[in-house]
Amino acid sequence: MKRNKAKKKNTRGRLLILSIGIFLLGLVAVLWLFLGSATAFEEKSKMVLIPKDQTQKSAVVEAFKVAGILRFPKLLGIAGAPLNIWDKMKPGRYEIKRGQSIISIVRMLKNSRLAEIKLVINKIRTKSDLARLLSKNFLTDSITAMQFMGSNDSLRPFKTDTSNLFTHIIPNTYIFYSDASLNTIFRKLSEESSEFWSEKNRLKKAADLNMSPQQVYILASIVEEETNFDADKYKIASVYINRLKKSMLLQACPTIKYAMNDFKLTRIYEKYLINPSPYNTYKVKGLPPGPICTPSPKTIDIVLDAPATKYIYFVAKSDFSGYHHFSDNYASHYLLAKEYQQKLDLYMLKKQEKKP
Repeated sequence: MKRNKAKKKNTRGRLLILSIGIFLLGLVAVLWLFLGSATAFEEKSKMVLIPKDQTQKSAVVEAFKVAGILRFPKLLGIAGAPLNIWDKMKPGRYEIKRGQSIISIVRMLKNSRLAEIKLVINKIRTKSDLARLLSKNFLTDSITAMQFMGSNDSLRPFKTDTSNLFTHIIPNTYIFYSDASLNTIFRKLSEESSEFWSEKNRLKKAADLNMSPQQVYILASIVEEETNFDADKYKIASVYINRLKKSMLLQACPTIKYAMNDFKLTRIYEKYLINPSPYNTYKVKGLPPGPICTPSPKTIDIVLDAPATKYIYFVAKSDFSGYHHFSDNYASHYLLAKEYQQKLDLYMLKKQEKKP
């Protein structure tokens, strides 16, 4: 009898130890699942976009699944349920770091710690280009962005209009949260523009040229499109400043490309010069009504620091180096232009002959 009791006691002891062992193993497994690395990618981090009106559990879990971020996407739904994060999180982009745990991700979503977005603005030519850039980075679509930029009522708080909006955009890298509204974005761009002009004596330099900051910006946008060489930019800026002073037509080829909305044009033919666009500087005197691109800060400063010259003409060099000849009289310019046209015609002919 005593042996049976001892045997039963030992059996219960072993079962208890086994149960505790299974419980501890289960606990370790749960802790590993929820506190260990939950990510399924090798990159340093990945972005997941939670669109507007899609913060329900199923939609969020699906977004993580599609983005290939989690090894076990369903765990996100399980871990998020007790905190009911689905009613609290904001839509937007979230940055998930490699090795992040489910619990950490849940807390991020619950606290709506949205990712910071680096909006990199380089040379942008058209509103549609900017609209696409904004829709790529923020919770807006291209159509909404175009409507915003096409409304003077929307732009009035930033002291600009549809023609001169780009004069308030200085190419740079701007930091926003991913849920930033269009108002927030353009307010920051406008503030940065004001700060830019308040620095380095730029406002006085513009006044010395008898130009407003907006006019300097527009001229800089033309210079930006003329060449990539800074040495030539200074001289080209001086040509256009001299033409403005003499009330001459600017006759800037880049404005024709803008008027035609064709930036791949390599030659400007006579038929293009009859375009009735206000951006056609072969027909309309003075600066165009707005910039034809967002010029670099350096090009803006080049215009502000343009040297005093007598140049009123320039033409590309016939060696196709990208540099230009500059002249202060039409006779010299005509000979240089003729030489360039002859070399260009010959080049185009040889190019045509090589085609199968």
